[in-house]
Amino acid sequence: QVQLVESGGGLVQPGGSLSLSCAVSGRLFSLNVMGWYREAPGKERELVAVVTSGGNTNYADSVKGRFTISRDNAKNTVNLQMNSLKPEDTAVYYCNANLKRIWYNNGEVYWGKGTVVTVSS
Repeated sequence: QVQLVESGGGLVQPGGSLSLSCAVSGRLFSLNVMGWYREAPGKERELVAVVTSGGNTNYADSVKGRFTISRDNAKNTVNLQMNSLKPEDTAVYYCNANLKRIWYNNGEVYWGKGTVVTVSS
């Protein structure tokens, strides 16, 4: 059973920093694109940042220059370093992974349960 487990959320003041981490566990053949999405109260889930297995990244315009996504392919983890946080960054942050459990199967998308980030003074 593949699982994604996030950690690192919490309360931080505006201008502060937080680091999120997500670990993928279980038996799998390949781990492809990994990323972070967020869902603010009353809003739809949106992409924050993604990273390929080769290290290519893409960010939402709203977080460019402030957030950095990285991954450790040996440990099957993806991290999100968030700096210069703003109140509008408040949301539940979800880890996302596109993977194959078996080489001949199609890719599947898995989600973590989410971790809450609150930016407030």
